Amino acid sequence: MAKVHFTSNLRRHVDCPSVEVQALNVAEALAQAFARNERLKTYVLDDQGHLRKHMRILVDGAAIKDLRSFNDAVQPGSEIWVMQALSGG
Repeated sequence: MAKVHFTSNLRRHVDCPSVEVQALNVAEALAQAFARNERLKTYVLDDQGHLRKHMRILVDGAAIKDLRSFNDAVQPGSEIWVMQALSGG
C-alpha cells in the first residue's frame, strides 16, 4: 500500500494524519484520503478540482507532472507528500 502524508503546516489547519491507500495513481490516492476527511479536500483542491496554486504533491521525492488529473503513477510502497509551497524573500 502507498502512504499519503500531509506536512505539519497543513495539519495546523485541518486534522489530516498520514493514511495508507491502495491506488494506481495520485488521483485515486487523493480520493481515498479525501473520503476520510472531506474538509481536507478544500485545502488542497480548488472549486474546479485542480491543485491550489500554493500546494505541491510529491511521489517518492519527485514533484508530480499532471497537475490537472493527477494521473502520475503510484506504486505499492510509494510515499506521497502533500504540502504547501512556501515562498519568500
